[in-house]
Parts: sequence; structure tokens; C-alpha cells
Amino acid sequence: MTTRTTKREGVIEAWGRVSRPAIEVLGEDPEAITQGTPLSRGLGRAYGDSALPASVGGVVTNTTFADRLIAFDEETGILHAEAGLSLREIFRVFLPRSYYVPVTPGTSFVTLGGMVAADVHGKGHHSAGTFGQHVTGLKMRVADDAVVWCSPQENSELFWATIGGMGLTGHILEVQVRLRKLTSPWIHAASERLPDIHAMVRRLHETATQWPMSVGWVDCTARGSKLGRGLLDVGRWADPSEAPAEPPRQKPRIPLPDAFPRWLINPVTVRMFNWLWYWKHWQLRREGVVHPESFFYPLDMLAHWNRAYGRGGTFTQYQCVLPKDRPDAPAEFLRLLQRLGGHSFLMVIKDCGPQGLGMLSFPMEGVSLTVDLRIGRRTQGIVDALNAFVIEQRGRIYLAKDMLTRPADYAAMDPRLEQFLAVRKRLDPELRFRSAQSVRLFGDPAPESK
Repeated sequence: MTTRTTKREGVIEAWGRVSRPAIEVLGEDPEAITQGTPLSRGLGRAYGDSALPASVGGVVTNTTFADRLIAFDEETGILHAEAGLSLREIFRVFLPRSYYVPVTPGTSFVTLGGMVAADVHGKGHHSAGTFGQHVTGLKMRVADDAVVWCSPQENSELFWATIGGMGLTGHILEVQVRLRKLTSPWIHAASERLPDIHAMVRRLHETATQWPMSVGWVDCTARGSKLGRGLLDVGRWADPSEAPAEPPRQKPRIPLPDAFPRWLINPVTVRMFNWLWYWKHWQLRREGVVHPESFFYPLDMLAHWNRAYGRGGTFTQYQCVLPKDRPDAPAEFLRLLQRLGGHSFLMVIKDCGPQGLGMLSFPMEGVSLTVDLRIGRRTQGIVDALNAFVIEQRGRIYLAKDMLTRPADYAAMDPRLEQFLAVRKRLDPELRFRSAQSVRLFGDPAPESK
């Protein structure tokens, strides 16, 4: 393998369209490109600052060219690949063979390394847990520049700190993960229209034993008796007798131009969209076999959909999980969001199972709520108020989406943080691995700007 590396200077952007000048190191050899760099970055789908450099003009490793398939064992389902391999490529190669990852986030434009670092979850958290629970081993470059292997059995402290550790324990070079053997590469799905948030939460829990995957869209503008009305989608891998004979082909993508005005997303347009989206599902219930991309990745069909926030427009995605023993908390969250003036095209609700095994894994048993918020002069106050509510409910937020949470608020949410920071300090005494998020949220010293 070549050890050639390339450096390029420019501006890198998070999915929420916040950006920072940076120097990116690229190449096909993961060991070569991570030599001496403080942070890895994949396809840039983190919404906030977790994959931005710790300082203006700082250095990051871009892993997307280090994307080889190394080995695959059909008997065990274990895939061994470089960390820059994308989920979209895994979809292309393995889904026609009726293998796929047991846990997928809401986009296929993520790398294996990013999935590990964020310990991603998906529509099947209540049945399959987080991605990290299916990872069998990691090859990593650690703080003293050694390259080591870690797993639940070997260097286990490093392994579980890395699962959900947001890239702060070292560079992930290679990943071993157990793929699932599927009954077919198609999805048998059902959807139903629900009148309010209480019906949505109830149906999420009622369908959990029959349907291993579920997600709800919530109208965050509806009020009164219609508060939180929405659409619930559930699914499972289709049986061969239900599915088409041919495997699904990857769908073409429609590019979204960067030409929208910043005022496009406002309370009036958001209310109109939510009303139309709810009533487009004119049947109370429908069921049938659907394309897996339509079920898992509906927004992937629009390339650069984040451009809808307009030229120069930035946004954040606020995602929290509220414990299962607080059944009224989702409705209270919605009322608070409306009082604060928060509005969103997209509000998603998911059923979460037991807490992940990673030291900072996000989900816990309960209900996850996700809402997009345009960044403006009031957004910090909205996030502060939502965080105060989440702390009161004993919930927490998702670091892969966060950009505005204050350090004291995150510490109050997650009692595991102290242990993670202590382990990280042992693994990396000089805090070599840093990001803009770790400087903001964990108090890491920011190096001088270039």
C-alpha cells in the first residue's frame, strides 16, 4: 500500500452548515494519514462541531480514501474493513447478497469509523441496540502513536471508551463488525396516521414486539387535542415469499441547488409543510413491501438537502432521549418547544431500548425526540431551556448532533462523563486528540489558531 499523503487547505463544513478553516490530510493508507494528526473526519454528517478542528486552521485527517474491504466471512457475517468505508458502499456490495449492518442511522453517507465514534443507533434500537454492540474489534492509532488492536476482550477499556467517544480516544483505522444475514434485501413496512403524541408513544411501545424497526414523524406545530399528531412507520426485513425476486438497486439522487433564500424556512412555511405532510397519508393505515432506501434513508434521495436552510443559513439538530418512566415527558417537551418559538420541518420520535455499552453511548430506555432548529439570535436560549427540561427529566442529548449545549448542562445530564474523562486522560494524558466540540464542551485547551 502506498504511504503517500496529501494536504489541502480550505474550509470544512458540518452538516448543519457551520464551518471552520482547516488543513485536511488525505490518502489511502490509514496509518500514514493519521500520523501526528489530532482528529479523524469521515463524510461530514455530524451536525455540529464534533468533526471540526479544535482551532481555526487546525489539522484533521480525512478518512474517505482509506476505504478498502479487507475481509468478509460469510459463515460468521464478520466484515473487516478500513474505517473510511461508507455505509452506502456496504449497501451496494452486501445488500444484494442479503447481508447488511444490524444497525443503521438515518443516512447512508457515513463511514464505519464515524458510526463507531458516534455509536449510531437507528429505527431498531429497541430490538438491536446501538452499532457498537455489533463491533467485534478495532485497529487504532493511540496517543503515543502506537497502532493497537482493541475489542471487548483485548484493551477493552480503550474499546468501550471509543464506542461513542466522538473520536477523542484515538484514530480508528480499521473496523470489524458482524453483519446480519437477511431473509431478503427488501423491507415489509406498515404506516399509520395517529391523532396525538400520546397515541404515538403508546403505539411505539405496543408495536415494539411485533416490529423490530419503528420511527415516527411528529407535527410539532399542532396544538391542543392534536398536539404531536403524526405518522408512525414500522418495518421488518421481508420474507422471501413477500419480496421481489431481484435485489433493490440504489436509487438516483436529486441534487438540491444552493439557491434558496434564508427566509424560506419560517413559522408559516413550517406550519404549511407539517399540515400537508400529515394529510398526505390520507389512509389511516397502509402496508406492503418497500425499497430499503425509502424506509431507512428518505432524505438521502435529495443530495445536499441541508441547503434548504438557504445560502449562509445554519441549523442545528437537537436530539434528546427521555426515560421510559416519564410517559408524559414527550408531550411536555412539545409544549415547551412551542412556547419557546421553536419550529421545524422535521421532528422525529423513536423507541429506545436499554442503554448502550459504550461509555458515552447516547440512547437509554425511553423515547428519543429530534428536532431541527435554524440558528438565529434566539436559538441558544431555546437549547438552554430544552436542556434544562431534559436534565429535570433525567434524560440526555446526542453529541453527534450537538453544537450549542453548555458544559455544565451536559455534565448534569450524563453521570458517566466523569468516568469517560478519567479513562480518556489515562489513554491520552496530553489530550492530543481534540475537536472543536471537546474544547467547547469538555474544557480541552484550544491550540493557537494557524
